Amino acid sequence: MHPKLNQTVRSVYITRLSKYLPNEPVGNDEMEKVLGMVDGKPSRARSVVLRNNGIKTRYYALKDGKKTHTNAQLAATAIKQLFDEKLPIDKLELLATGTSSPEQLLPSQAVMVHGELGLGRRVEVISATGACCTGMQALKYAYMSIAAGMTETAAVSGSERVSVWMHASRFQPEADNLHHLHENPILAFEKDFLRWMLSDGAGAALVQSEPNSEGISLKINWLEITSFANELGACMYAGAVMNEDKSLTGWNDMDTVEWSNKSVFSMKQDTRLLGDNIVPKGGEYLADLMQKHGLTGDQIDYYLPHMSSEFFKNQIHEHHQRIGMDIPLEKWFYNLPKVGNVGSASAFLMLEELFHSGRLKKGEHILVMVPESARFSYAYMYLTVV
Repeated sequence: MHPKLNQTVRSVYITRLSKYLPNEPVGNDEMEKVLGMVDGKPSRARSVVLRNNGIKTRYYALKDGKKTHTNAQLAATAIKQLFDEKLPIDKLELLATGTSSPEQLLPSQAVMVHGELGLGRRVEVISATGACCTGMQALKYAYMSIAAGMTETAAVSGSERVSVWMHASRFQPEADNLHHLHENPILAFEKDFLRWMLSDGAGAALVQSEPNSEGISLKINWLEITSFANELGACMYAGAVMNEDKSLTGWNDMDTVEWSNKSVFSMKQDTRLLGDNIVPKGGEYLADLMQKHGLTGDQIDYYLPHMSSEFFKNQIHEHHQRIGMDIPLEKWFYNLPKVGNVGSASAFLMLEELFHSGRLKKGEHILVMVPESARFSYAYMYLTVV
């Protein structure tokens, strides 16, 4: 412990976990029925992306081209499940949320979720903005608040509603503009790629200063987060276009006509930059944490890696081995094929399933890994079952 830190830091526990996945699961062959076809033609990238990512089903808060839930409603529904008669929701003191797909620039996601909860009291709120790491950033805020003795009970959510961003109607103006210019209206791979990678849903965690009196809890031993933006440029982005020099021009510096003609608000991915860096940088940070915390592979009973695609699974495993973190694949636990890549919610969805599986035994340890390709951030969390 750093000598300047408060020596009375309290232990912090995840005591309950919940999820909300909207509507029915959508299979690979049904995706274009939900998301639509740009310019009325099937995607050329879809089959290639799906073959590599390993996702079989996912969930969308979208039916017949119309939303069925807002992002805030997804998060609020998951959060409400954390409470019951034993612990009523009016005991909530802190609400921390993470998302990469809020409905609005302002107000913040956290206050929108607070408004959806129907609480009879005020609470402290905090919103983490960014991509996949935002759920872990929100969790760290709750963790620090409870550890410092400022809060007893906090709810944390990660939630995404990206399907509306990926609907074909959002790309049709660009296709129409290309037709007008007598160019081929094929959606660029950087935009089409993420249409077949991302999905909707929410996960939530109850964070408290005391463990459950019955059943198990997860003690947060440590939660570490870092950014490599000092070394690397943007890889996944929305509300901007990438220039030839790899800098970004944001929507507020563009003409409003360009917003539609260039699908500015779609999520885009530089897949080459992703492939070159997402695994090595995550391993570099893990090596630092191994040294800092004295962590070895035999101290891990379950490894929960958030992966955008199973394409990276063997790469991660082999790279971990090279840095001395050998975690056998039988210790890996993830649900990407069933629920899809739900960004900021994915870590909560893995933890929720494992927590309720009946497999966990007191004294076991869990390592959670969340990478974020937006500009390469990473979060690792180490838990003990108590």
